[in-house]
Amino acid sequence: QVQLVESGGGLVQAGGSLRLSCTVSGRTFSTYGMAWFRQAPGKEREFVAAVRWSPVIPYYSESVKGRSTISRDSAKNTVYLQMNSLKSEDTAVYYCAMDRRGSTSYSLESGYDYWGQGTQVTVSS
Repeated sequence: QVQLVESGGGLVQAGGSLRLSCTVSGRTFSTYGMAWFRQAPGKEREFVAAVRWSPVIPYYSESVKGRSTISRDSAKNTVYLQMNSLKSEDTAVYYCAMDRRGSTSYSLESGYDYWGQGTQVTVSS
């Protein structure tokens, strides 16, 4: 059994920063990568960022590239998403996801096997 728990969301003013965390528990071996997706009210869930395990390669959506950094702490089984220069359009529920099959579709929901419950990020303008 694998569990992903997100934390770090909250209310922040435009231009501010947040660091989201996703801690994995359970059977954490054979992980090929992890990602962050987000879903804004009335919109479909969209890809934000991903990191592949070996080698460590980050990927970002155009909407957050240059403003966000995805990283991992293997010892803590945790993946982070540092978001800077936040905008009102970043308001969404942020989900982390885990790839256990080695999918090449890092930006698609179908490429991930396990999901967290989400953490709310609200950016006020």
